[in-house]
Amino acid sequence: MENTPSRLSQLLAFYADDPNDAFTIYALATEYRAADPQKAMEFYQILLDEHPEYVGTYYHAGKLLAQLEKPDEAEKVFRKGLQVSRKAGQMHAASELQQALNQHLGLDYEDDV
Repeated sequence: MENTPSRLSQLLAFYADDPNDAFTIYALATEYRAADPQKAMEFYQILLDEHPEYVGTYYHAGKLLAQLEKPDEAEKVFRKGLQVSRKAGQMHAASELQQALNQHLGLDYEDDV
């Protein structure tokens, strides 16, 4: 059996080397999301606070906040993400965020008819 470091331990090592790398922080949040949602949210919060231009954060952070039963915070994150993604010209991300916000607010009208 190979003794290779886990992806999580590798990411934590990258984070220790460069705690300001947004991609590493995002990867850590993603890695923790299923097993430790609170820990994942800590990394998403770092991105929201220190790397607000990192568009990929908003969708997943909003979804996780909703999962953690923090609907008001989730709505704020989705709305901020919409602003950031539109300003950055990332219309696909803006579309996904709009859909997530609509779903979160109960405004998704996609009935299976």
